[in-house]
This record gives sequence, C-alpha cells and structure tokens, in this order.
Amino acid sequence: MNVAKTRACFWFGSHAEEAAEFYVTLMPDSRVERVNRHGPDDGFVVVEFTLGGTPYLILQGGPQFELSPALSISVITQDQAETDRLWASLTSSGGKPSMCGWLIDRFGLSWQIIPEIMPRLLADPNRTAAQHVSEAMLQMQKIEIAELEAAYRGD
Repeated sequence: MNVAKTRACFWFGSHAEEAAEFYVTLMPDSRVERVNRHGPDDGFVVVEFTLGGTPYLILQGGPQFELSPALSISVITQDQAETDRLWASLTSSGGKPSMCGWLIDRFGLSWQIIPEIMPRLLADPNRTAAQHVSEAMLQMQKIEIAELEAAYRGD
C-alpha cells in the first residue's frame, strides 16, 4: 500500500472503478490499492490506486462536480514508442486529443503525455532553438520527438 502524505483526488460522477482498473494497465508500478463503497446503493465509491508509483484517489460522488482540464495527470515518457502507446490507449474508446500533448480520456480526465526531451529542449540556453521547438510543439496534438528535434536543429 502506497502511504503518502499527499495525493490528488479526482471527483468522478460514475465509473470510478472502471477508470482506475484501466489506468493501472498503462504503466509499471501501478495497482488498485483499495475500493471503499459507502451507502446502501454503492453509488458513493472511493478508489485508491497507484499509477507509476504515485498515489491517487478517485471519489465517485455523483454529478455535482465535473472534471476539468485545469487539473491533469502529466506523464513524462522515455521515447516515441511510449508516447505513442499511452496516447493511443488514452484516446481510444472515446478519448479526445487536444493540443501540445494534452488529451482527455474517455472518463473525462485530462492528461499531458510529454516526452522527456521536450522540457529539456524548451529550457535550452539557445533561446532561438528553444523558440523553434515551442513553435513546433504548438502545432502538434500528440508530441512527435523527431519533429521537435528537427525544429531544434532549424530543419
């Protein structure tokens, strides 16, 4: 059990268990830790899970609140293959791609799928090259590493 002092809690109107079960298939060191049902109809559910070593909570509390892109899970990927795999998984079955590595999965949760090279290129001391990377990124939905590198080189 991942006992952390802090963790993000996402309010879902429904499908908390289904979402958590899906999320833990996405990366290593992920698992559903506990499911707590409250009330006679089991409509109020708290799912504790670990995703990539980080603890999270999903509270299924009904339709009073909606998820917002103002809070997202940001995943730093190692390479294009991992970026492609996560992007495909999260946009499948009703997920929606957005811009600059952002997407909304089929449950309404926002994600940022960011190759580890992107923040490094954007922070590069060569501000002209970094600006070219930024301009290329702003044209993308899913981040393409080769295109970022080409922009950095000025190709």
